[in-house]
Amino acid sequence: MTVLLVALGAAVGAPLRYLLDRAVQARHGSAFPWGTLTVNVLGSLILGVLIGGAVPGSLVALLGTGLCGALTTYSTFGYETIRLVETGARRYALANAVVSVAAALGAAFLGVTLAEVLWG
Repeated sequence: MTVLLVALGAAVGAPLRYLLDRAVQARHGSAFPWGTLTVNVLGSLILGVLIGGAVPGSLVALLGTGLCGALTTYSTFGYETIRLVETGARRYALANAVVSVAAALGAAFLGVTLAEVLWG
């Protein structure tokens, strides 16, 4: 049953990642990967809420592993950062690495804190 919940969450998370990434990136005329940053921070926030909210394991499988696992994308973050370096946009690459890690961690902590305040 858990595998099916993960698959269902991923079936929603992957297209959501693509659509959200493209929508955000289309609004910016920059080489900076705003779309990937957005999905990674959003996924970290959602996962933080799930972890902090002491939700049932089935919901963690569906939303945490499935949805957030497919919504967030460490591989694309790595690829885009390397591409920025290769194209000479080293400042963007450095900013992407620092901002992505800091913002995703901050969002996860914020999510845990929100869950504790709401359901603590």
